[in-house]
Amino acid sequence: MSARPNAATETASAESADACCAGPLPVLGRDVTVPLVTGGEVTYAALDYAASAPALQRVWDDVAAYAPYYGSVHRGAGYLSQLSTDLFEQSRATVADFLDCREDDQVVFTRSTTDSLNLLAQVVPADCQVFVFETEHHASLLPWRDAQVTYLNAPRTPAQAVETLERALADRDPYGPALVCVTGASNVTGELWPVRELAAAAHAHGARIVLDAAQLAPHHPVSVKDLDVDWVAFSGHKLYAPFGSGVLAGRADWLRAAEPYLAGGGASRTVARRADGGVDVEWHTTAARHEAGSPNVIGVYSIASACKALTEAGFDTLVARERQLIDTVRAGLAEVPEVRVLSLFGDDAPRVGVISFVVDGWNSSHFAAALSAEYGIGVRDGLFCAHPLVRTLLGSDAQDPGECGAPEAEPGERSLNAIRVSFGAGTPDEHVERFVGAVKELVRDGAQWKYRTEGGRCVPDRG
Repeated sequence: MSARPNAATETASAESADACCAGPLPVLGRDVTVPLVTGGEVTYAALDYAASAPALQRVWDDVAAYAPYYGSVHRGAGYLSQLSTDLFEQSRATVADFLDCREDDQVVFTRSTTDSLNLLAQVVPADCQVFVFETEHHASLLPWRDAQVTYLNAPRTPAQAVETLERALADRDPYGPALVCVTGASNVTGELWPVRELAAAAHAHGARIVLDAAQLAPHHPVSVKDLDVDWVAFSGHKLYAPFGSGVLAGRADWLRAAEPYLAGGGASRTVARRADGGVDVEWHTTAARHEAGSPNVIGVYSIASACKALTEAGFDTLVARERQLIDTVRAGLAEVPEVRVLSLFGDDAPRVGVISFVVDGWNSSHFAAALSAEYGIGVRDGLFCAHPLVRTLLGSDAQDPGECGAPEAEPGERSLNAIRVSFGAGTPDEHVERFVGAVKELVRDGAQWKYRTEGGRCVPDRG
């Protein structure tokens, strides 16, 4: 039976999901149809959640209900300004609850995980050493430009990760302030990292640790207290709230001691002219110190709305259903000998709904293009802004060229990149079933259409 979708199979799968007590959460765009190059249209299967997840319908509805009441926050005398200020600060408290923060932690609103980690990089003590595994997303790998950075080799087991970190921290010279940056779940393999054990190792050696929870928070509960991390960073656009905001939450002392991330209104408490013609500035000691300028109130509120929606849905239920989706995809891919799934810790490692793979005889960009053009399935191909990790997993030299998402080989030729399928709380069963069927069909029968490289992308040849 062809894996190319039709209305009947979609309807049956949707009814099956609706009948299940743990069906997908409603997301915006779930009914969007896209054209197929082979003719007709199909409901779009969004399987690129690891890049950006669709907005929860609940989030969109909350934002739409608030939008007419939008006003500038802080110090405004008008009703809408005061309402917006209350909503903004209530959102801060909601995020703190969602992350199970300590009482004296600060929640700083940023633009994204990348922005959050760049903020933290600006506030680390001048003599701080940073330790980061080569397996990290570039958002965690690259911000530490003014610090002494030790890049740790990719571990092959969680235990090896802890051992590697302990050895590096113990051997650091000088034995001064140190910060460890680690992901909670890989954006390439989806594998969960031993965060609690890494935090214990860091603290045992007088270091602090920041958790990149961009891929973890949308799939699993994150407790700052339980994991004993010093900071946590995540993005709204991966948490079903794609409105341009992110979060850095954690210990306040380094944040208070550093100069503001951005200088301007909102970060300053008082500004006065001096007799010599200059100005004296007193900066806030609260989270406002690093939130200069007019904040993204709608983005912040959308994150709080998503936090509430996921909490109310229940992570136990969400995790159980996602495991079923993971099992479906992994079992389906295992039936195709030409497919190799990328993994650091092995097949039995716990993971979130992020799976990367390569297909023998296929350029990964060509394969992804065919999934989109012929099946209406949106996945991602490339190095996923984690170049060292993907190169390690592909067994290539660390110096090999290759751009994120750019096919450096023609369709049909091997390329230094991979295909990533990712999903979450809003994914219907039919989407992953269609994906598995499409992979099998493409490997068995090949693409029905011709493709060419254009502007660094593999696209259908319509000429």
